[in-house]
Amino acid sequence: MRMRRVLVLLAVLCVSEAVRFGQLCAGNPTNTRRTSDRHGQGHYGAGRGGRTHEGLDIVCDDGSAVYAPFDVSLQGGHSPYRSPSNKQVAINQGIRLRGEGLCFSLFYVRPDRVSGSVRRGERLGTLLPMQSVYPGITSHIHVQMCDRSDPTPHF
Repeated sequence: MRMRRVLVLLAVLCVSEAVRFGQLCAGNPTNTRRTSDRHGQGHYGAGRGGRTHEGLDIVCDDGSAVYAPFDVSLQGGHSPYRSPSNKQVAINQGIRLRGEGLCFSLFYVRPDRVSGSVRRGERLGTLLPMQSVYPGITSHIHVQMCDRSDPTPHF
C-alpha cells in the first residue's frame, strides 16, 4: 500500500512538472521574462539586498489585463508585502490560484474577483501601477509557487 502511495505521488509530480503556463498578460503572448533593470533582475534566485527572489517576473505593462494561464480555481487574495511602505500600498495586491496540480500566486495584480473558477485565457484582473512605486522598473507579474519552488520550468 505504501509503495502505491509513492507511485501516485511520483505520477502527480511528473504531471505537474510538465505543466506550461499559457499567456499571463495582454501584449505578451510568449510570457517574456523580466531580465535586468535598475531595480534588479527578475529570475528565480536573484539577489534582493540580503534576501532571495522567490518567484519569476513576467513582463506586463501597467494597466494591462492579466489572464488565467490554464483552468484555475481562485483561492483568495494574496499580498506580496507584509508591511508595505506608503508607496508599496499601491501595488500590494495579488491572488492565489490552483490548477493543473499547481498552487501559485500572481502579485501586483488587482483581481476582478478572488473566489470561483476561471478558464484558460479568461481575465483574472489588471496589472497595478508598478511605475508609480518603482520608476524605471520593467513592469511585471511576479509568479510565485505556494511552496516557494522555482516556477521557471513551467515557462
